Amino acid sequence: MQKLIQWIDARLPIVEAYEKHMSKYYAPKNFNMWYFFGSLAMLVLVNQLVTGIWLTMSYNPSAEGAFASVEYIMRDVQWGWLLRYLHSTGASAFFVVVYLHMFRGIMYGSYQKPRELIWIFGMLIYLALMAEAFMGYLLPWGQMSYWGAQVIVNLFGAIPVIGDDLSLWIRGDYLISGITLNRFFALHVIALPIVLLGLVVLHLLALHEVGSNNPQGVDIKKVKDENGIPKDGIPFHPYYTVHDLLGVGVFLFIFCIVVFYFPEMGGLFLEKPNFEPANSLKTPEHIAPVWYFTPFYAMLRAVTVDLFGLPAKFWGVVVMGAAIAILFVLPWLDRSPVKSIRYKGWLSKIALAILVVSFVILGYLGVVPATPERTVAAQILTTLYFLYFILMPFYTRIEKTKPVPERVTG
Repeated sequence: MQKLIQWIDARLPIVEAYEKHMSKYYAPKNFNMWYFFGSLAMLVLVNQLVTGIWLTMSYNPSAEGAFASVEYIMRDVQWGWLLRYLHSTGASAFFVVVYLHMFRGIMYGSYQKPRELIWIFGMLIYLALMAEAFMGYLLPWGQMSYWGAQVIVNLFGAIPVIGDDLSLWIRGDYLISGITLNRFFALHVIALPIVLLGLVVLHLLALHEVGSNNPQGVDIKKVKDENGIPKDGIPFHPYYTVHDLLGVGVFLFIFCIVVFYFPEMGGLFLEKPNFEPANSLKTPEHIAPVWYFTPFYAMLRAVTVDLFGLPAKFWGVVVMGAAIAILFVLPWLDRSPVKSIRYKGWLSKIALAILVVSFVILGYLGVVPATPERTVAAQILTTLYFLYFILMPFYTRIEKTKPVPERVTG
């Protein structure tokens, strides 16, 4: 066996890669529960890929057969109901994990130098994940799938000059039809997973090149022993592979409870109108995207004023796009001399709390029907969301920070 490994390693450096990224990759010894979510994101990604492959074996990507094939999977395919619920619940779990992973990055300053590229790749993963979820949302060909896709694709029509042609190009037809379903299916099962996997690899390579951040924001590479090993670091394997098993166990316990007992989550994960076949002549009473898109949908609906001769719908799309785009420049907005929220001033702590509360409430406002009062609330919260980023160069520069220790202390 040893000779076989040596023979393979001479032609394909498996051992070298294992040592570089696992057994000899030194991570800070003070990781806490917030660092579970990176490995959990990988776990959910594997779940989505495996269950997705099995679902495609019985799925019919056509307007005539899509809804019936989903019903066939649920009722007649052996364990088909479980595969479908693992996949649909997994999509929501993916966004829960990713949102918490992003929050940890913001809280501990994991986007600051020299980790800007890690953050950029992470945001590109988030964008690819949103596109993947949107494409997959149409595939059940239920009422909410059809009309939700209709609303989102029509948003591109608000772009001046090219909007109508762009919407037509995305749909492949003048309305959401079987052609749209077919191309969304191809993108969902082939193109976007390839992009997603490539970005994940780049994200991990960039992370292991500069090293992991930690709750204190201390650079463990500054203090090394005579062998060049960080004194405040421990090998990722076996310490953190075993450490992450705790997070995996807790996550799977909660995940399985949802899958077996609350797979629809009261209409939040699987909306009730989606149990009806798509009907272009019957509009649901209230059309809303899946919960993980609703904060941005609430921002879109918050814009109600025409400006510079352009309709409010266009400016809503601009605001929604800007809410995601501004996250990409976060590394260059933060001027604080410290990374972790532990050592930042009270201005940063209050601002982060306002950001989280605003985002969560916007998520709720995006689910429920719009009223004048809710629209005003969405406008205020959208403003607070953007002020967190716009004012960051100022409040992070002027606030008083605590001294950061030279070594990891806990």
